[in-house]
Amino acid sequence: MAVGFSQGLSFDSKRTNWSHTDHRPLAWYAWYPADDDAAEIVPPPSWFKQKPVAPNAPLKKSSDPRPLVLLSHGSGGLAIGLEWLGHRLAQAGFVTLGIDHHGHTGSEPYRAEGFLCLWERAADLTALLDVNDWREVLGGAVEDQAYVAGFSAGAYTAMLLVGARVAYSQFEPDNHQKSPIRGPREFPDLADHIPSLLQDEMFLESWNRRRDSFRDDRLKAALAIAPGRSVLGFAKQSLEEITVPIQIIGGDADLIAPAHECCTWLHENVRSSSLEIMDGGVGHYTFLPEPTPQGLKAAPAVFTDTPGLVRENVHNHVAQTAIAFFSTAR
Repeated sequence: MAVGFSQGLSFDSKRTNWSHTDHRPLAWYAWYPADDDAAEIVPPPSWFKQKPVAPNAPLKKSSDPRPLVLLSHGSGGLAIGLEWLGHRLAQAGFVTLGIDHHGHTGSEPYRAEGFLCLWERAADLTALLDVNDWREVLGGAVEDQAYVAGFSAGAYTAMLLVGARVAYSQFEPDNHQKSPIRGPREFPDLADHIPSLLQDEMFLESWNRRRDSFRDDRLKAALAIAPGRSVLGFAKQSLEEITVPIQIIGGDADLIAPAHECCTWLHENVRSSSLEIMDGGVGHYTFLPEPTPQGLKAAPAVFTDTPGLVRENVHNHVAQTAIAFFSTAR
């Protein structure tokens, strides 16, 4: 099956951007089934290997609305960083819709506010479900309800959407679960920005919402890939109340978010969850795309795997797990 690809820019009229200059942007990217004769091309060169797609091809007609999977990238990442999953899901008949989370994405300058206020990411996906412009671009019928899959901070986002609530933000001073770091790889001094940001009215407004519910009942199931340490700040009671199916996948060699610390803890507190820890030296960044030579040269720490590990095989396994999981949860 050919895979179509479209992208666009929507806005959340209920929130402003971090610069207070416009509505909050929702830069989206979609992979979806296209007609078999749609002309596919290889995307322009980048750090990531990407499979051929049919740009702006119409959604392949179907007797029933297509199932929808929302994708949420990791800390400082890109929606394109989950192309490996979105493309495979599209080949299986799903429409997949990813977003660059404003202030927390590599497609724009990093903002400490975006890295700290992770709950705004969940609101991004709710807002994307609310707008219709991406549906108009794709054409065809897409289900109103959805599934969600997220990597690292994206797993945190996915869990918020199905009912997890924040007890403590990872880097706030009162968090009894002290983080061993002051910030992620992309923003290593993140915690040091909190005192000054608390003087900013817009940041404070978001910060004070951190314990609100961001649950969206349109989400039917969640796939949490290599959830980061931020999940340890979820309120246990909120996790115990989650009823939708959750699939958690981690790697046995993850040093960024150790599976025994993050995946296992989450699984033990969510009754409706299943857990798989992949072995063979699967690290945190194994769940990022396969690199091009350019990417490997630019970021060897991100793209170098354990000797003998084939990143493509890991991606194939996760995608097949996702297809089976979402198909069963329908």
